[in-house]
Amino acid sequence: MPTDAIEAANALLRERGYNERDLAVHAAPRGRALLKGNKLLSPLSDEPELVLRVVRELVPASAELGTGTLRPADLRANL
Repeated sequence: MPTDAIEAANALLRERGYNERDLAVHAAPRGRALLKGNKLLSPLSDEPELVLRVVRELVPASAELGTGTLRPADLRANL
C-alpha cells in the first residue's frame, strides 16, 4: 500500500534525525511519492516502495550527513 510506504519512510527519516523541513516523503500525483527537503538538491519522485528503499538503504543519518546535501542522481546511481 503506497501510504504505508510513505509513512514507513517518514518514520525512518525521523529515527535518523531529520525533521520534515530537512527531508520527508510526500504523496505525489498518480500514486507516486516525493522525497524532498533542504538536505536534498532537488526532489526525487518515484513509486512509494522505491522511495522507501532509497530512504532505507541510501539516506544516512542526519548527523552523518552534517551540512552536506544529497543528490537524487547519486541516490539513483547507487540503487
